[in-house]
Amino acid sequence: MAIAKAERLMNLALCLLGTGRPLTKRELRSSIEAYREVGGEDAFNRMFERDKDDLRELGMVIETVESIDGEVGYHAHRDHNQLPPITLDVEEAAALGLAARVWQQARLAGAASGALQKLRAAGMPLAPQEQDSYGALEPRIPAGEAAFEPLMIACRDRRPVTFDYRKSNAARPETRQVEPWALECWRGHWYLAGFDRDRGAERVFRLSRIVGRVRSRGAPFTAPVPDQVAVRESVARWAGEAATSQARIRLRSGSGYPLRARASSVTPRDAEWDELEIPYGHGLDAWLAELGPDVIVLEPAELRDGVLDRLRAVAKG
Repeated sequence: MAIAKAERLMNLALCLLGTGRPLTKRELRSSIEAYREVGGEDAFNRMFERDKDDLRELGMVIETVESIDGEVGYHAHRDHNQLPPITLDVEEAAALGLAARVWQQARLAGAASGALQKLRAAGMPLAPQEQDSYGALEPRIPAGEAAFEPLMIACRDRRPVTFDYRKSNAARPETRQVEPWALECWRGHWYLAGFDRDRGAERVFRLSRIVGRVRSRGAPFTAPVPDQVAVRESVARWAGEAATSQARIRLRSGSGYPLRARASSVTPRDAEWDELEIPYGHGLDAWLAELGPDVIVLEPAELRDGVLDRLRAVAKG
């Protein structure tokens, strides 16, 4: 429904801008397919008035002109509906370039590339200066997960979604019903923040753990959307980044480099094992369980038990 309305508004805007004279309702209805399909004059009039008001709210200047015969027409002069020149500094242009690269693996890759080319043609300081400064180094934000695009659209259109999600300690996925709020990339992974209807609370989902197709639903949201959605803070909290205590583990040499980067101390014990002290918080057991035989939890006991529970759950299948 949202796509159909957007297409209808675009067609109406093009009709009003593309003519040198005012067009009557009758002419607009005959020119726009969506209006022709509406049954009844009253239904068309209500739809047209809503669409006209929506375009005006978006900033379009639409003039109402009455002819000598008393017939009312509508027109949008191009001179009155032009955007001012777009000016970006180097930092803003670099941010746009990075945002466009998100779409390099998605359906809108061509549209994003075309938009950047138009900005470059208009003199925006985009890629050339950056390439001269950084050479072969180029920041990238991959968006290869199949769930990325449907979830992005659902966040934009405020549509609830349903998908199968496999938690890190589960062998099989379970169905989740979510009101999506925002997507964010953090440490190379995309995360969705939203309201989990089954649990009645905010949750964060890693897109790489979504199994199968994301299904969109037409029902409205049941929970208010926060003014600011702190995806990174939520992920960090669930991943143990907001830790208040320390854990002691043994890590096999040559493995677990992200853990080593977070460690407050690393002490070699022998040729095969190192001992690390790392921040301990919620979600650390899931991270350690992914390392399997390359990690041994020394303390605290509750962390060791959590890792063992996750490994047993996976072993049971």
